[in-house]
Amino acid sequence: MGGATVRENAVEAVEPGRARRMWHLLEPLHALLYYAPEAFDEAAALGYDTGERWPSYFAWRAAPLGAAGPVRVASAFYSFSPATVARYVPAAWATADPADVLAARLRAVDRAHRSVLGADAVAGPGLAEAAALARRAAEAAGCGGRPLAAANAELPWPDAPHLVLWQAATVLREHRGDGHLAALLAAGLDPVEALVSFAAVGAAPESVFASRGWSAAEWSAARDRLAARGLVDADGAATEAGRALRAGVERHTDELAAAPWAALGPEDTGRLADLLGGPWLAAIGSGLLPAENTLGIGKV
Repeated sequence: MGGATVRENAVEAVEPGRARRMWHLLEPLHALLYYAPEAFDEAAALGYDTGERWPSYFAWRAAPLGAAGPVRVASAFYSFSPATVARYVPAAWATADPADVLAARLRAVDRAHRSVLGADAVAGPGLAEAAALARRAAEAAGCGGRPLAAANAELPWPDAPHLVLWQAATVLREHRGDGHLAALLAAGLDPVEALVSFAAVGAAPESVFASRGWSAAEWSAARDRLAARGLVDADGAATEAGRALRAGVERHTDELAAAPWAALGPEDTGRLADLLGGPWLAAIGSGLLPAENTLGIGKV
């Protein structure tokens, strides 16, 4: 009962949509790790194959969990096919120890942010202020039942403000992501159904979700299950009930992501949003990030 009260109070204290807007502003800063050439340089130096992005992606994102096996990583990442995860984990830890991956991860972010944001911005007072505010929000994020958020929150904070900002963005995006999985489970959507239903509401074309590794047969079977629930029509488009279900998932996700922003307060959250405008534009304008993504940013 107490936990419900805390969540309700957090939701009431946060303007509807603010948690989602803050995620939209912070996510590109985090995501540069998966696309920047500096990150691929660091991954190659560790011994990862950089001919595709997945060997380094699984290493970078899963390293805070330690040398986790494929079942645990598939559970935490949720939307990836277990067969896809098993292709890269535990092979990631045979290439490099998670501690070495984490050290290289910070080096990659340092280099990528200096390149994309610019040396003046990285050293400027605005970014230092943004880092302090984002860290306050991240430290207010409760991590109970949120394995990826907790694993990142347990890491030591770096010294440089741009790395503090990146780590805070990472904790907050994984905090939101862990909550999103809870919302999907509450809606009765298994990993592949979560993707099929998201594609059905136009979050991204089905081809974008192919990166998660589900076979055509698995995708079709999930669509059939959703159709049996009245959530998609014969063409795979979301029905009114399907759109309502997905809207409820996104609303529930926002509610579960509200606590850090309630703790930071509306004035400081607004100030952080203002400070993030320049870095956000630099990240988006870099051309490194895909225009369409499986997160539905810009669509939900």
